[in-house]
Amino acid sequence: MRRYGIIWGLLLAVSVSVAEAQTLDAYKQEALRETEQLRETLQHLAQELWRYAETALQEHRSAELLASALEAEGFRVQRGVAGMPTAFIAEWGSGRPIIGILAEYDALPGVGNEPVPSRQPRADAVTSGHGCGHNLFGAASTVGAIVLKRLMERHQLPGTVRLYGTPAEETVVGKVYMAREGVFDDLDAAIEWHPGTETAVRNQPGRAMNNFIVRFYGQAAHASADPWNGRSALDAVELMNHAANMMREHVHPTARIHYVITDGGEAPNVVPERAEVWYYVRDINRERVEFMYEWLKKIAEGAALMTRTEYDIQFITGVHEVLLNRPLQEAVQANLELVGPPRFDAEEQQFARALQEFLQVDPVGLDTTIKPLPEGPEPPRGGSTDVAEVSWITPTVGFSVATAAKDVPWHSWATTACHGTSIGYKGAEVAAKVIATTGLDMLLRPELLQAAREEFLRLTGGKPYQSPLPPDQPPPVPARTDR
Repeated sequence: MRRYGIIWGLLLAVSVSVAEAQTLDAYKQEALRETEQLRETLQHLAQELWRYAETALQEHRSAELLASALEAEGFRVQRGVAGMPTAFIAEWGSGRPIIGILAEYDALPGVGNEPVPSRQPRADAVTSGHGCGHNLFGAASTVGAIVLKRLMERHQLPGTVRLYGTPAEETVVGKVYMAREGVFDDLDAAIEWHPGTETAVRNQPGRAMNNFIVRFYGQAAHASADPWNGRSALDAVELMNHAANMMREHVHPTARIHYVITDGGEAPNVVPERAEVWYYVRDINRERVEFMYEWLKKIAEGAALMTRTEYDIQFITGVHEVLLNRPLQEAVQANLELVGPPRFDAEEQQFARALQEFLQVDPVGLDTTIKPLPEGPEPPRGGSTDVAEVSWITPTVGFSVATAAKDVPWHSWATTACHGTSIGYKGAEVAAKVIATTGLDMLLRPELLQAAREEFLRLTGGKPYQSPLPPDQPPPVPARTDR
């Protein structure tokens, strides 16, 4: 009799599991339809963000556009988060699980372009542009959050959905300062996506990074009449840069050191009394970055000693490498395959090929495939992202969707052009669908969040997150320029 009871219990468990899976599948199909019904909203948000093209920590209209859309949908919105006027949090629901969705909306300086397949500055003289596609990022994340909220409300699903409006990703600032303030600490998981030239789950960790400025202070003098009375701050910058270039021979191949001289003096006949250089230093983890940062600080000291100048260092921001979370990656891969890649038409493919021909790259058009998820992580490549800080606080997953022609330069006028067309909007719709369906997995599959948490604890060793920022350093918020 006991054996029959065990068998009956197993059969009941299987039937309940099947029923739950069928319910989840039905909810996902509903989410896809709901996203399609919001297509005009998504395109409007993406177009307006593209038109604003506001750069890091100046995204006042952009942040308000998204925050207001979420507020109108019933989200509770907190503005001015972590000391940044363009950061916000929009929340709906209550209780656990708490699912975070990340949104970005900052543009890049100098890459503005008309949405055409050739170099053509904007008619309205706006020179910045969404060469990284954050207009699509912000719009799709917002719509994905709205779709998830609507299904939660309609079917009385327990939990909380929280969209984070995160500014200044391009300067690797927003999420770093938000993380230090603890705004991600109670999340059960987080989702992010990014425009790209292919559709795939993120499977490489990028690079940890420190971002800092070194300023030297000397003594002005006439460069010809009495140079002996001068102490050149520019000489100090040049000595520092020369030493950094000598340093390259003795760092790991994965290291990256790059700089720009942001102030080198004002006239050749005046010994510069002030000069500054802006550095990024990167490698595969925080430990290596901190080692190189301390090395460069000593180089700055040496340059000052050699030129009899004074100096100071302004640490702007720093990030970790991204922690990949395999259970969440597999869930997103399944949802990418459920949704499918963007379906570009002949006119859109021709736009992409014309752009590629203008740039003299292989005119293969737009990628319409979904990349398989490899068995293990891929080697680090590319740059750095402040998403990494979230990944060290809570299980986090990311993916990309094709929104621009293959092999065109990223962070360029060419990608700005693509991201202002239906090519970008179609990619953003795919992203919104994947966000919504993955959010449903997180809400309705507790075993997924449990596996993600176990993987997170394995990777971090259970150690609490430590911000790279000094504890009292305020975010580098500039004065408003849009008033």
